[in-house]
Amino acid sequence: MKKQLLALTLTGALSLSMLAGCGGADATKPAADGGDKTAAASGGSVYYLNFKPEQDAQWKELAELYTKETGVPVTILTAASGQYETTLKSEMAKTKAPTLFQVNGPVGLSAWKDYCYDLSKTPIASELTSKDFALMDGDKMAGIGYVIETYGLIYNKGLLEKAGYKQEDIKGFDDLKKVAEDITKRKSELGFSAFTSAGMDGSSDWRFKTHLANLPIYYEYKKDGIDNTDAIKGTYLDNYRKIWDLYINNSTTEPSLLSTKTGDDAVAEFVTEQAVFYQNGTWAYNDIAELGNDNLGMLPIYIGAEGEDQQGLCTGTENYWCVNSKASEADIQATLDFMNWCVTSETGTKAMCGGEGAMPSGQAGMGFVIPFKGNLESENPLVNIANQYVKDGYQPVAWNFSTMPSEEWKNGVGSALTTYAANQSDDTWKGVVTAFVDGWKTEAAAAKA
Repeated sequence: MKKQLLALTLTGALSLSMLAGCGGADATKPAADGGDKTAAASGGSVYYLNFKPEQDAQWKELAELYTKETGVPVTILTAASGQYETTLKSEMAKTKAPTLFQVNGPVGLSAWKDYCYDLSKTPIASELTSKDFALMDGDKMAGIGYVIETYGLIYNKGLLEKAGYKQEDIKGFDDLKKVAEDITKRKSELGFSAFTSAGMDGSSDWRFKTHLANLPIYYEYKKDGIDNTDAIKGTYLDNYRKIWDLYINNSTTEPSLLSTKTGDDAVAEFVTEQAVFYQNGTWAYNDIAELGNDNLGMLPIYIGAEGEDQQGLCTGTENYWCVNSKASEADIQATLDFMNWCVTSETGTKAMCGGEGAMPSGQAGMGFVIPFKGNLESENPLVNIANQYVKDGYQPVAWNFSTMPSEEWKNGVGSALTTYAANQSDDTWKGVVTAFVDGWKTEAAAAKA
């Protein structure tokens, strides 16, 4: 199955690239046309529409450093959480449009492929550790993945032990349910809950309408031997309901209040030790680092599917850099040079891969695992946990959510989940099923119309 094999390839390459030292390449490496970088970019500028709000400060500092070093202006605009596609459409309609943007995979590419410069013969393409990290449109390399990430159930080891358990006690959904419900029963005695709030505010709902929803999609694709579909069947939606029920009924927050809970609320609950489990990914490390590396663990998200005892963490990317082919030649060249500098220079790789104090200003780096030859060994314990799962032979869960038909589909599922949380009945769950299955078919058809 192509997607599952891809996930394993991605994660295996991730582990191998972790062993690499600093890229440290010369920032004046020849540009795509063979000329000196600064000369090639003369008169050009870079405008990057950043997808990740949590790395806004790092990108802005990196842009300033690059401009200081080369004289090339770099503008960074960061879209609000959940608003990237809307912002991209608005900015692309302007005279001064982004020269560097991103798509989330094949579905995102379908809308923007006419704006994607062919990266196949550019220097950054030769820096990839595997062509599996390239997003292709036929023979054209339309995008390049710039970060490989992993998500699962981050947990507080100290709190789990205080509750009388350890990671080895949780090998599947039934184990997770037993632990979570026991913690809930003893909440007053223990002083904490099982899960942080499953907030359905726009800053948080993507964790459930996208990342959690990936699990039933992954298992359906695996069962059917496919890697995409225009008509999801919903084979594992009962499993989706089980894990959602577990989250919302064993958390810090009443289910009826989830519509108002934010991503920041979940972070605060976790770092102040109000909850044991927090669904998120390697990118969240800087937010929770104060708990201490030795106190952080990560479990797979179990939903009760057959064979999940061999399941690893969810590993992949939905972050593909694309260069605006409608930009001027000078701006395209400037953008290609900036991208290459980010993944080959000492300053760029430290900023992208580093942890605490990695930026020249002293702020933390982005903590990425980058799929390029210059990747640095990670200081992020969550990344190292992900690597260990692969080394131990567990099957990574592919990021199949890149095949979700549209943002509208995600919003429909999120709205239905919120309604169900406030009134947990079979009838309200039918609304989730309808949004998931019928909504998928409708949105997939609309995308092809």
